[in-house]
Amino acid sequence: MVLSSTFHAGGPVGYARTSNPTWEALEDAVGALEGGSALAFASGMAAVGAVLELVPVGGVVVATSHTYSGVAARLAEWEANGRCEVRLVPADDPHLIDEACDGAALLWLESPTNPALEVCDLRAACTAARGHGVRSVVDNTFATPILQRPLDLGADVVVHSATKSLSGHSDVILGALVTRDTELRDRLQRTRALLGGIPGPFEAWLVLRGMRTLGLRVRRASESAQILAERLAIHPGVRRVRYPGLSDDPGHALAAQQMYGFGSVLSFETAGRAEDAQRVCESTRIIVHGTSLGGVETLIERRRRWPDERSDIPDTLIRLAVGIEDVEDLWRDLEEALSSLPS
Repeated sequence: MVLSSTFHAGGPVGYARTSNPTWEALEDAVGALEGGSALAFASGMAAVGAVLELVPVGGVVVATSHTYSGVAARLAEWEANGRCEVRLVPADDPHLIDEACDGAALLWLESPTNPALEVCDLRAACTAARGHGVRSVVDNTFATPILQRPLDLGADVVVHSATKSLSGHSDVILGALVTRDTELRDRLQRTRALLGGIPGPFEAWLVLRGMRTLGLRVRRASESAQILAERLAIHPGVRRVRYPGLSDDPGHALAAQQMYGFGSVLSFETAGRAEDAQRVCESTRIIVHGTSLGGVETLIERRRRWPDERSDIPDTLIRLAVGIEDVEDLWRDLEEALSSLPS
């Protein structure tokens, strides 16, 4: 781990805002997993900001209607300020995505989406974008490169909140971008340096350490998520489960085709009102009531408690980000919390 902010002249690093050997080690690892060349950023939103800087003033951004609330809020602010035009499209409708890309500058995709868990046909969407001369960006935070490689499906840029599964231990904030386009990487790297969204060396080292168990953690959490989704789907207090691993989920067939597993995040809608769903989240003892995902611990929250969450997300929708605890312990905890729902 290299903590220096100053380097000898004539060496491989000129100044600490442009590069650091610890970042480079992390970038090599993330790039190898995604099949491209990576850049590390101070946070996921710093990485998002660097990509959005590619959009010219007044340009059009096409984005999935359900996307991470921070991205949605930033796009809404830009549109309100006249910085860009935003066209929102359903993630699971390739035809509408194709139509919306006409005259656009950037296509922003998530799959599965947060928190609706819709599955986007990434190959079809990225192909459509390329046909219109539009860059395509895929947030791969939910799936991770263990379960999905968007560059192989035609994406130009992959985004990660490395805070989540890549680090895996809920102890760091960091983001990453990956691309195969050398010129585009250079442009994003310059944006990072000029805007100052650089990661700390210690944070980069923490993510690199966490990635050593990435495959084990993702597979264990995904197996548990599948079991919990199947049990929640037949629970009398649950109206709907959203998880592409369920055979009757609208995105199941597509996810089985373009992913190597169905992921560790699921959402479910409870019976009753918003306050009833909130009480479920506040009643768990093993599962932590909090926001985030991808850590070793399981997290639960009602997403509409956040002001920036989209209004078409049901008030009773609960997102469950599954960790690596014993699945039977998690199920007992959920069952007890769900017992508080009105019959």
